[in-house]
Amino acid sequence: MSDNTAPGTVRLHRVLRAPPERVYRAFLDPDAMVKWLPPHGFTGKVHAMDARVGGGYRMSFTNFSTGSSHAFGGTYVELVDNELLRYTDQFDNPGLPGQMQVTIALKKSVAGTELNVVQEGIPAAIPVDFCYQGWQESLELLARLVEPEIPDGA
Repeated sequence: MSDNTAPGTVRLHRVLRAPPERVYRAFLDPDAMVKWLPPHGFTGKVHAMDARVGGGYRMSFTNFSTGSSHAFGGTYVELVDNELLRYTDQFDNPGLPGQMQVTIALKKSVAGTELNVVQEGIPAAIPVDFCYQGWQESLELLARLVEPEIPDGA
């Protein structure tokens, strides 16, 4: 269930069986992002990536069933290697106004990496529970990407 303490906010917590370095890289590598970030039923495309503070990204998700797409992008506000990503998100669609703030905190744990996600400022037209569900699906895919230990040459 979503955190309803602040309107337009979702909070998620996961522990991944992978080192923080691998999880951090999955948030900034365009090839990784298109594999795990689009929720079930969507494909993704990264149109631009400048992974540095003040840099930004542009991406789109396409509904595989209908073919309709929505584009969004943002700016990296804070990046601390293997520990923290803070960035903005904004949809191109004028019907989804406003700028969201996303904070991804990573902490090394005995099991791998403790991951905390906070997305704030979700446009009123998007039900918060849909965002929460989408993030859950994305984080499931993230785990499938970063948790396997595959040796070189395999």
